[in-house]
Amino acid sequence: MIYLTNKRKIINDPVYGFISIPGDFVFDLIEHPWFQRLRNIKQLGLTSFVYPGATHSRFQHGLGALHLMNLAIATLRTKGVSISPDEEEATLVAILLHDVGHGPFSHALENSIISGITHEDLSLLLMKKLNEQFVGKMDLAIKIFTGDYSRRFLHELISGQMDMDRLDYLRRDSFFTGVIEGSVGSDRIIRMLNVVDDSLVVDEKGIYSLEKFLIARRLMYWQVYMHKTVLSSECLLVNILKRAKEIASEGQDLYTTPALRFFLYNKIGRQDLTDEGVFTPGMITSNFTKLDDSDILVSARYWADHSDKVLSDLSARLLRRDLFAIELQNEAFPLNRVKDLGIMAKERIKIKPGLENYYVFTNSISNLAYTPDAPVVKILLKNGKTSDIATVSDMFDHRFLSERITKYFLCYPKECR
Repeated sequence: MIYLTNKRKIINDPVYGFISIPGDFVFDLIEHPWFQRLRNIKQLGLTSFVYPGATHSRFQHGLGALHLMNLAIATLRTKGVSISPDEEEATLVAILLHDVGHGPFSHALENSIISGITHEDLSLLLMKKLNEQFVGKMDLAIKIFTGDYSRRFLHELISGQMDMDRLDYLRRDSFFTGVIEGSVGSDRIIRMLNVVDDSLVVDEKGIYSLEKFLIARRLMYWQVYMHKTVLSSECLLVNILKRAKEIASEGQDLYTTPALRFFLYNKIGRQDLTDEGVFTPGMITSNFTKLDDSDILVSARYWADHSDKVLSDLSARLLRRDLFAIELQNEAFPLNRVKDLGIMAKERIKIKPGLENYYVFTNSISNLAYTPDAPVVKILLKNGKTSDIATVSDMFDHRFLSERITKYFLCYPKECR
């Protein structure tokens, strides 16, 4: 007897309630090991050091974005926007896999042991490899994901000012952190979406929901994503991986899991995403898809007992949550203060000259509520014309929407206070 798998599953999501898997091929992709890997990658990295509830995964976010995309397509169809079944499936596949290229603890990997490769690059590489496995079934999804498809609004649903990615992560991150300022009315915004001249627009009566969305995004950046203790913990993790990479480059033996070893002991760059590099794209995907948060944590536990003073000390600090002290201000920190703190760290931690940069460093962070290089948000007026939100809204001006707010931070060991 042949048993057929029921692929029209219903999932109970804590944010949206019951959500449905909208197709057999989408279900097959969810079941694929490369997507299942996202269960073991936290959506917000080490943010749980500050907000203990922020332990949700990239897997949950992918399903949430898929659900919102399903609602968006249904909404646009009710407003007369023609979307074929093939376009529907391809757009759903593209949003489902938009974060499949994220490494352990979100952005830590791309800032430390991989050079010049973003998670978007890796997502595209994995989608192309999946397309080979599924014999070209993802051709259209990849075109929509990269913005190469003729119908531009489908790409804007995936990557734009008010895409399904942002709508889900703001609401989901707000839910799990408990920061209510980030809660957005995603359903309301989606029901106000429309298409004019092949671009996404928002019906005029949805302008207040859109204003709240932009405010929520701004507040979530400062309260969650760029919270100074979150910054401190992520900088500590990045420095651990950088030190491990440096030790590996010197040929010293270092315990790692096999997947992490590949990236620590080899120089991986953008050229390796093509056939022009030392390593093939197949080698990159084979090792990357075996890598998740547990590889870093397990390795850090071993590194805490390593003979290298810096690596062992930094790893131990991470495991016991002994984070760097951090200061945040609107102006750059004086270099002489950074130098003095470096000297103090070298003396108190008893490390060799030149290694104090792992402990004392300064950098800047920026927050944009409104991305200037993405298409502007257009409001569909009742008279059928469209207008920029900055013109229509009585709450925002263009400077507030697009001005980059930059702050500087200084990290150093707490014992150097």
